[in-house]
Amino acid sequence: MTGPVHRIWDTVPAADWQDALLAGNGEYGIMVHGDPYAERIVINHHRFVLPNGTHDARAPHLAALLPRIRRLILADRRAAASRLLAGDGVLRWTQSFHPGFALTVDADDAPVADYRRYTDFDTGEVVVRWAGGGRRSFVSRTDRLVVTRLDMGVCRVGVTGDLPGRPAGLRYAVSAYRRDGLVFLRVRARYPTVSAAYGFEGLTLLRGAVEIDGDVVRVDGPALLLTVLDRPQDRWRTGGLVRRLTRYRQARYDDLLARHAARHTPAYRRVELDLAVPAAQRALPVGELLARQAADPRTLDAAFVERLFHAGRYLLLSASGVLPPRLTGLWLGSWDAAWAGDFTTDANLNLQLASANLAALPEVTAAHARLVRAQVGHWRRNARAIYGARGLLAPSRTDGEHGHLFHMHPDWPFAAWLPGAHWLLFPLYERHLVTGAPLGEVAGWLVEVAEFFADVLTSTAGGRWGFVPSYSAETGPLDPAGTAVPAAVNATMDIAAARHAFAVAAALTGERRWARLAARLPPYRVDDDGALTEWAWPGYRADEDHRHVSHLYPVWPLGEINPEDTPELATAAHRALRRRGDENLSAHGSLHRALAAARLHDGPLVEANLLKIVGNDMFFRSLMSAHNPGRVTYNADAAHALPAVLIESLVQGRSGRLRLLPAPLPGLPRGTLRGVCLPGRVTVEEVTWRPGSVRARLVSALTRRLRVGSPYGETVRQVTAGEPIEVSFTR
Repeated sequence: MTGPVHRIWDTVPAADWQDALLAGNGEYGIMVHGDPYAERIVINHHRFVLPNGTHDARAPHLAALLPRIRRLILADRRAAASRLLAGDGVLRWTQSFHPGFALTVDADDAPVADYRRYTDFDTGEVVVRWAGGGRRSFVSRTDRLVVTRLDMGVCRVGVTGDLPGRPAGLRYAVSAYRRDGLVFLRVRARYPTVSAAYGFEGLTLLRGAVEIDGDVVRVDGPALLLTVLDRPQDRWRTGGLVRRLTRYRQARYDDLLARHAARHTPAYRRVELDLAVPAAQRALPVGELLARQAADPRTLDAAFVERLFHAGRYLLLSASGVLPPRLTGLWLGSWDAAWAGDFTTDANLNLQLASANLAALPEVTAAHARLVRAQVGHWRRNARAIYGARGLLAPSRTDGEHGHLFHMHPDWPFAAWLPGAHWLLFPLYERHLVTGAPLGEVAGWLVEVAEFFADVLTSTAGGRWGFVPSYSAETGPLDPAGTAVPAAVNATMDIAAARHAFAVAAALTGERRWARLAARLPPYRVDDDGALTEWAWPGYRADEDHRHVSHLYPVWPLGEINPEDTPELATAAHRALRRRGDENLSAHGSLHRALAAARLHDGPLVEANLLKIVGNDMFFRSLMSAHNPGRVTYNADAAHALPAVLIESLVQGRSGRLRLLPAPLPGLPRGTLRGVCLPGRVTVEEVTWRPGSVRARLVSALTRRLRVGSPYGETVRQVTAGEPIEVSFTR
């Protein structure tokens, strides 16, 4: 093997769904697990969410209470203000993401030799093989089908809804039938409550030597299975599913795969990381890669990290299409999703999207744009109801069906989380910085964000201006008893988001009022210990063991605070970052810290935060990740965010400036990264590093002077649009 391996393989079956191998097209997802003669293919759909009564929930009307809330906060009666901000105080959750059903493939037991199962990142195929039999599956991006080919002799194919945690009132109906000479397996499930959704349905066409046997289908020899899904609002729409599948009555597996791969493979292959791993290590099965890292948890294992990088891009691409990735990506094998398996927007979603633009996956950013586009109208309603303001106020979580803000409680007053729309729009703004593509509708949304900040910016005391109420998710200044009270004044994230929003609005509109508003914003605050504070307000004491680091927003992703332009603030931010504890070692907390450390050019600190994840048993055998050490809680944050951390440690860019090895990792002393795209419209075709040297081939989309720096020196080059240049530095 002469280069990185773009697959994972295993020598043992997956005992449960958490170790299932994964594939997806951004709408449908599959999880393949089980024994060779008793396998399950769990089928997921991005829009399968369990009705719980919150589909029609709306933001409370709090605007009339704002004067009172502000007085309470400024008088340091913040607990009372938090209660008012919580509306009726009932914590309502989004509708929970849930699995659909499982296709079952069963046969008589027989001796199994040479068992292998693998996921091919290049094609998106999940393959199971053994001497004398096998199966292949993928989820087509072009045809919107789950496609499976069986080649295992006599077997029985059925459908089951018997998945862990299934609600008692959920009713499944399974049937096998023949129509117009074709054999179908159908599953329908009715939700236990009357709501905006009726239920969900799956239909599988089986082709080959197939015969109906009750509610299963007997297969004798090679067979092709094609599955489609639906979630009707008021009635079953099986006829439409039948018509969709009938179009494929003559389709061949290899032809369907080729059509899918023509779209999937080029997207996946745009970026590659080569960590100079020996061929023997690249040939290891996934179990041994996991074991190597576990054996030395304080050192990055290059073979493992290289595979995680490629697995992360594969999973992120596969989970993104009609929607961006959820907390679990696009996959779930049980009905008990943590945090409703939704889009948690105050940290997790953006962290999962951190590599979308850098790692050349516009498909992912486009999926995020679809989510935002469907919800900006709801964000406007939130702003009017809660603040009587223009512009956009985003919720802290959404199930993908709407963007109304109702998840609130005195301990979680998300009505006071002001920067959500700016945070969620930033990946779309970053796409413009990376590609130069016109902002289009995003420009209007960004101006609306600025309008919102303009309307909620208020007088505080002594002629000063600021944000009251303000909430640094998901924490607050500590009271004398050491309890965090969330409602506060001037969260640093609010100030950073408003300053950026005003600057962008000024550039987009040419209006002078934005500069006047920006002049009113309070400065960032540095405490007596020299650290950037979480709130720009005197007397507040932060919980320095909290998992979130929202006050580093001006560092990552904004880049407003950076070592070159604002060295004193960068030093203060770095001190704040190093002072922050680990709380529960949640994946998103460690990755957020790592991204901030990369922007602050601290490679050892990046590596230390990576090791909290890769060295703490947080990856399943699919290389999907967990939320906490010991593989506790299936969660995509680490899997999807890790590629961004590695890229940011190796290359960073902004307008007219690029830095190679801004935060080199001690445990990865050599390697090559290819194909990444940076803000400032520079593509790094290749950067290769080893101890004491780095060289790169760059292409700028603009003719200009480009400053390129590294730990070993700096150069300024005149570049011509579209023409590669070579730069190199040696200690």
